[in-house]
Amino acid sequence: MNYSSLLHDKILCQASSKEISWIETKANENLLSLQTAFVAAQRFIRKDIVQSVSPVNSVSFNNWTLDRLVRVYFLTKLDSSDKDSYINAIDTLFDTAENNEAVALISALPFLAYPENWMLRATNAVRSNVGPVFDAIAFENPFPKKHFSEPAWNQLVLKCIFNDKPINKIEGISERANQELADSISYLAHERWSARRNIPTQAWRLVSSFVNKEILKDIQYLFSSESESEKIAAALVCYESNFQKAKEELNRHADLKLKAETKAINWELLEN
Repeated sequence: MNYSSLLHDKILCQASSKEISWIETKANENLLSLQTAFVAAQRFIRKDIVQSVSPVNSVSFNNWTLDRLVRVYFLTKLDSSDKDSYINAIDTLFDTAENNEAVALISALPFLAYPENWMLRATNAVRSNVGPVFDAIAFENPFPKKHFSEPAWNQLVLKCIFNDKPINKIEGISERANQELADSISYLAHERWSARRNIPTQAWRLVSSFVNKEILKDIQYLFSSESESEKIAAALVCYESNFQKAKEELNRHADLKLKAETKAINWELLEN
């Protein structure tokens, strides 16, 4: 797919004539010039938030700045036919990137050739203590969903939960739920409860398909909570679960069962 053409169309709707002139001049130059333009973009392109841009390759541009979009566009203009030169060019940008450049590079991963070569860059972003860099890989970015191993995926999700970040913004959050992650959420909840703290109620959506006797004890604990959102989470887990004892537990909370059945409660209700 010609991602550069699609991104160029998005830019034309956002940029001024002066910015477009600069972008098009740089986009048609050689590899070194494209690298230089990537770095220089902040001097020539506004940082205004792009408006009403539809997704490309499942990438949402929500809260992207124009200079970020332009930088990603420049990366899609790199010639990937020479694999070694292509990878070396992008590696050089990664190795010298300041934070805004790193955000653009991570944001560009779904558009880059040879995705297997960017796994370490992506997992390093998960471990990053720089908030915008972590957010660039975690939220509305399909790269982890498509390419992360289960342990790498779980690390990303658990870091979001641990830091109270919105897991609903992770691409593939429901599809890639797994037993190991469900168990880890249970362990984290126990640690928080011991410290008289809670995990975000959204996290419990990831255990619905993996309820067992041990996790059911957690759900029963949520039903006993004074927090209405935790009771809702417990009801939704039981409603979605195929574990018979979870169904029996939900029957003990008729009002919440009715709300779950009539869709009066859902996970979106707990997102905030």
